[in-house]
Amino acid sequence: MQTQDLVGIITYGDEMKENILEKINQAPDTEPERQYYFMELAKELVEEKSKEAGRKLTFCVVTFGCQMNARDSEKLEGILEHAGYEKSEDEHSDFVIYNTCTVRENANLRVYGRLGNLNRLKQKNPHMMIGLCGCMMQEPHVVEKLKKSYRFVNLVFGTHNIYKFAELLVQSLVQKTMVIDIWKDTDKIVENLPVDRKYSFKSGVNIMFGCNNFCSYCIVPYVRGRERSRNPKDILREIEHLVEDGVKEVMLLGQNVNSYGKNLEDPITFAQLLEEIVKIDGLERVRFMTSHPKDLSDELIEVMGNYPKICNHLHLPLQSGSTKILKVMNRRYTKEQYLELVEKIRRAVPGISLTTDIIVGFPGETEEDFDETLDVVRKVRYDSAFTFIYSKRSGTPAAVMEDQVPADVIKVRFDRLLKEVQTISAQEVGRLTGTVQEVLVEGMNDHDPTLVTGRMTNNLLVHFPGDESMIGSLRQVSLDTCKGFYYMGTERK
Repeated sequence: MQTQDLVGIITYGDEMKENILEKINQAPDTEPERQYYFMELAKELVEEKSKEAGRKLTFCVVTFGCQMNARDSEKLEGILEHAGYEKSEDEHSDFVIYNTCTVRENANLRVYGRLGNLNRLKQKNPHMMIGLCGCMMQEPHVVEKLKKSYRFVNLVFGTHNIYKFAELLVQSLVQKTMVIDIWKDTDKIVENLPVDRKYSFKSGVNIMFGCNNFCSYCIVPYVRGRERSRNPKDILREIEHLVEDGVKEVMLLGQNVNSYGKNLEDPITFAQLLEEIVKIDGLERVRFMTSHPKDLSDELIEVMGNYPKICNHLHLPLQSGSTKILKVMNRRYTKEQYLELVEKIRRAVPGISLTTDIIVGFPGETEEDFDETLDVVRKVRYDSAFTFIYSKRSGTPAAVMEDQVPADVIKVRFDRLLKEVQTISAQEVGRLTGTVQEVLVEGMNDHDPTLVTGRMTNNLLVHFPGDESMIGSLRQVSLDTCKGFYYMGTERK
């Protein structure tokens, strides 16, 4: 932040303006010290605004998209709480920030629709500020649209500079005009910033950022940037601190965790990192996603089979069962290689739960190509699958490909796929009926106050009698009845 950039647009009186400018000028250059400095400065400004409002100012972070975004939102919340805001789940708050996704077109449309409502709320609340961040903000046409049609937004930033949020928050608190800070890319990773975890007993842990795969339909490499891995010592230290704080399960996060470590000064494989993580005393479970089939190594499969702490679940995106379509998608594996990989995994980890992603209607997909996808679904027999209708994303190679599949044809194929997936899933999920499984209790049941809801190592939910005191604990539960995609059970004491 340049001091001269704020002269003339700062919102406070002359004396306080001079004071703020002087403090901004004194900010340290090193990270994360610089951000903690701006958090303290933000706290002063928030206190001043709270006095004006006659109450404590509130914030609300709304998350769209994946687990990576959810983890980013926990960081935003940690910084806002450090700055003196009070957390709220209500968008009638004094600072509302949307952490956006842009994987599909309708994600963008949802944000634009909700911004209109925020504008109406802002007109009634003179203290209200609106922020937008995340993947959608990395698209230049989005930023131009915001500048032209949504000038009531206070702060816009992307995916690469989220660590800089405290500094941008100060700028937004003192500046009259929209603050925009978008970076095209970065190799910077800033550690040890505040985080407000959603759960006390489980947590996501970023092990890397960005993606180098450039699947032809995907916008992620363009908005998340190139792959950069965190130092393994920083990852291990973070998990150790989480375990000391009561965390029993971690989810290791990356756009493609299988390529972790390749860009480090001292390269280390994802399998080697996993072997170090499972040694941490007190950590009960380790999950990870997402795992790209093209570089899921024999070494990783062996590690998954050797350590019970690694959860009995793997999300392995297929996208298409047609080798021809996979090539056009730039997935870099064939149908046969995918099926061989599944066999290797199942030999090493008997009973593993496999889930997947499948796209229907990719450009050039014929009926024969679609039948190849159905064939893989029948052979692998996934526990569940996330099925998507192809969404054209401007800026990706697939968006300008010929042979776009008609919408009515896609709809028929999608319905056929969904029916097949659901039929197989119902059969596969029920295979554990009558067994006793370890369950991590995650909360009270949403519909019955006499039940708790927990998750097995294979990621399936179980509902069984219990109370709030059980949340965060591991319990042995008899799986009495399968209800399709979850179980009803009773605790074995």
